Amino acid sequence: MEYKTNVMRLLEKNKIPYQPHSYADTDAISGIEVANILNQNPEQVFKTLVTRAPSRKYYVFMVPVASELDLKKAASSVKEKSIEMIKAKELLPLTGYIHGGCSPIGMKKQFQTVIDCTAENFETILFSAGKIGYQVEANLENLKGLFPYYFADVITR
Repeated sequence: MEYKTNVMRLLEKNKIPYQPHSYADTDAISGIEVANILNQNPEQVFKTLVTRAPSRKYYVFMVPVASELDLKKAASSVKEKSIEMIKAKELLPLTGYIHGGCSPIGMKKQFQTVIDCTAENFETILFSAGKIGYQVEANLENLKGLFPYYFADVITR
């Protein structure tokens, strides 16, 4: 793959091994379509969601593309009474990313990140490389230095 996103550059700069994946030449929109096109298990492909609590704090959640974020569990995992998804138009000014291309790596500001505990079932997970059409696959243990995260059960079962 010739194209490099800022996420890929950050991974390389920090000497973190990753595998790039591209679906840029397809019309895939949903995460499940992306997983299918890349011939990957949808439970191993994660989407990055940004939320806000009444405390005005922002939180990032990474959940499998075929799953839904459980807002009650998510709020509990960050010790808030409630949280809500931010509006798509708020995403770019807040994170530097657009809807569909949001990555936990390289956001304008670092937010507390919670990864659904199902990620622990895999050696690597795939997530957005910061641009629609591009994903990176990496070992989460290797990413600890790039952004702080912890695991919690945050999806609807």
